[in-house]
Amino acid sequence: MKVLVLDPKISGISGDMLVSALVDLTNDFDMVYELSQVIEGLDNCKKFKVNIKEEEINGIRAKKLNMEIVEDRLQNPKDLKNTMNKVLNTLDLPERVRNISFNVLDDLISAEMKVHGSSDIHLHEISSLDTIFDILGSVAILEKHGYLEGKIYSTPPVLGGGYIYMEHGILPTPAPSTLEILCRHNIKYTNPPYSNNFEHTTPTGIAILANIVDKVLNNYPEMIPLKVGYGGGSKRLEDVPNVLRVVEGRMDIDSKESIVILETNVDDVPGEIIGNLFEVLLNRGAKEVFVVNGIGKKNRPNNIITVITDNQNLDRMVETLMEETGTLGVRIREVNRIKAERRMEIHDISIKDRPYKFRVKISFINDKLINIKPEYEDVKKIARDLNLPLRLVLKKINSKISEIYGI
Repeated sequence: MKVLVLDPKISGISGDMLVSALVDLTNDFDMVYELSQVIEGLDNCKKFKVNIKEEEINGIRAKKLNMEIVEDRLQNPKDLKNTMNKVLNTLDLPERVRNISFNVLDDLISAEMKVHGSSDIHLHEISSLDTIFDILGSVAILEKHGYLEGKIYSTPPVLGGGYIYMEHGILPTPAPSTLEILCRHNIKYTNPPYSNNFEHTTPTGIAILANIVDKVLNNYPEMIPLKVGYGGGSKRLEDVPNVLRVVEGRMDIDSKESIVILETNVDDVPGEIIGNLFEVLLNRGAKEVFVVNGIGKKNRPNNIITVITDNQNLDRMVETLMEETGTLGVRIREVNRIKAERRMEIHDISIKDRPYKFRVKISFINDKLINIKPEYEDVKKIARDLNLPLRLVLKKINSKISEIYGI
């Protein structure tokens, strides 16, 4: 199973540090530059240039992201969400990227609302387009390289010390929004053994971490490390390299992961409500949702709704089930499961003399090949673009897969 470890215990985490570290790990510059071009094409953006260079930071080689932005800053949460939606639609990113990205954005907006004590707020620290860039850049790279299919861990992030200058005035570290997100997700943090007046962990950085990480651990999990990436922060510090380290590793298949199964019975909820519930739960981070018909108390027909999620999303899923269905109780079971290792590969195909790219999901158990299949969303996109039946496109892509892998 593929494993990714974020290590913000060195010098915290920000959105640009995470993007830089993932680029260093994967050597994937294309995704970052494509995203920057789309953002630069937005109506409120006059210039959005991104440059990633290799630098030496306190003796450590790292990638460092530099931005040039000329923009009309966004004014309210609705503008921010609409703008992110435009970028997602233009890039046609997978649904999982969309769901995670909006969860990150919701955390940032909710934190601002909590700080201001009102739903009618003007955005401050998150109003720039670089917030959208940091969120989508990080999540899109994680998706493209298969990290979201495995397990993602983090060490406790360093918050920093001293005071920071904000539109609220001069405040002690951490920033109010950072603290709200830490509380919302029950994330453990740490403080550095050194002293400096510097904000190591930013609201955007902790919001992304909170929505991609399966578990925060004091030490690295048991795994086979494969490669390491470093992303540099904007400021040079005397006592510590201002870098975020990310490590890709592999766990043997006998390593188990913990998941949570939620279950509730409803006998007085219309089918339209249950149909909509699927979309709401999946958009908020559920791994799987399914419904089974049964007979309940007083011999009445009912629906048994089951949701598979992780511990991090547990409260959000329970709240959603109760809000959407009106159920008075939800059963919770924590179980272990074993997942095959998965990786994504991208290939080219020509159909009706038109070139397309499609992703292939390859599954292994202890280095033994289990399955190879194309990503459904890519097949559907090609079929829709060519106005062909999906089964015909799938047949052509499966033929190409057999040719490439000799199966």
